[in-house]
Amino acid sequence: MHSFKNIVAIKHLLYDYLIELGVSANTAKYLNMLGLLLALMLVVFIIDYIIRKILINAFNVFAIKSKSKFDNILVKNKVPRNIAHIIPLILALEFIPMVFEDFPYLENIIEKSLKVFGIILTLWVARSILNSVKDYLKTLPRFKDKPIDSYIQVIMIFAWIIGLFSIFAIITGISFWKFVTTLGAASAIIILVFRDTILGFVASIQVSINDMVRIGDWITFEKYGADGDVIEINLSTVKVQNFDKTITTIPTYALISDSFKNWRGMSDSGGRRIKRSILIKASSVHYLSQEDIEKLTKIQLITTYLTDAKKGIDKHNETHGIDKSVLINGRNLTNLGVFRKYIQSYIENHSAINKDMTIMTRQLAPTAQGLPLEIYAFSKDKRWENYEYIISDIFDHSLAAITYFDLEVFELSTGIGTV
Repeated sequence: MHSFKNIVAIKHLLYDYLIELGVSANTAKYLNMLGLLLALMLVVFIIDYIIRKILINAFNVFAIKSKSKFDNILVKNKVPRNIAHIIPLILALEFIPMVFEDFPYLENIIEKSLKVFGIILTLWVARSILNSVKDYLKTLPRFKDKPIDSYIQVIMIFAWIIGLFSIFAIITGISFWKFVTTLGAASAIIILVFRDTILGFVASIQVSINDMVRIGDWITFEKYGADGDVIEINLSTVKVQNFDKTITTIPTYALISDSFKNWRGMSDSGGRRIKRSILIKASSVHYLSQEDIEKLTKIQLITTYLTDAKKGIDKHNETHGIDKSVLINGRNLTNLGVFRKYIQSYIENHSAINKDMTIMTRQLAPTAQGLPLEIYAFSKDKRWENYEYIISDIFDHSLAAITYFDLEVFELSTGIGTV
């Protein structure tokens, strides 16, 4: 009771003093209110400063001594600084009625403003804590490639929605639940406004559950011109850093509504696929004569093959009494077939090719541009630079070797003749 009287005496101290000086009662009320307001603002500022310093220093000391990274991340995301504002805000709310005792209209406005600020402050604290959790989880190997940003954004969206509803409820004087019920009638408009957010939220869940994309995956998304590594997945967008170092932004829901290529399977496998053809001029393909075979037998990679193949063919032709004065009769070797065998042997002996995966040199259907001879294999090294070097090395050799087999690479005629 005694302390209450002291408070009453303090809040009227300036008023009584001004009355004694002959100031009108109305003016004294305003000056008393301004004096109390300035005093409260000064006290709140000092308390806020002291608490902020204490909390920040305490967190810094604890962060230095602790082995965990989480406390350092809390300091980095300004969690102590934001929490420090809570006690001064509560203090202000407690003493505002005393300051504006004679001005109920102003008291109502200031009190509502402080409550709105309290909701925003709560959201700031929640955001800084959630950002700290996000940053901490990203340091853990098992969460490094997960779309943590999406989950944090979803939580914050719900928090902001509740916060905005609470703010409107405070301003209008309507209870929170009555305000939410009223908004239920406008749900169609809300869904329309937050369409991309809702689609992104659903897509993020599906992407995570189905493990469609992880941070660090190489994806190709032709529709959006993306070809590179995923560097960020959040609620509304997926950021891809292309190999030319540009950034492509893709809507998250496009990952489930459109088709894209994820190269993770290749990265996780034992090799990166090589699938490329040489176009051979069809008119250069012919049967091999005895002289041709003898000449090609000097190529070491196919010496054994040619010797064994020739024995088998000669035996077959003799058994069946084949007239070999015409090459087309009976079984024969062709320059294209021998070249195909040579390339197969070359690939199988190449040090950069994974021998545990498919190795194949095959003939594809003839085209107007020639006869495609395709090399299908997997390089051990999956890094782009080295992969391209391996392909170049294989095809440099193959193109140089083709002339030894009396074959020609197809080249489109320029149509320029001589006069």
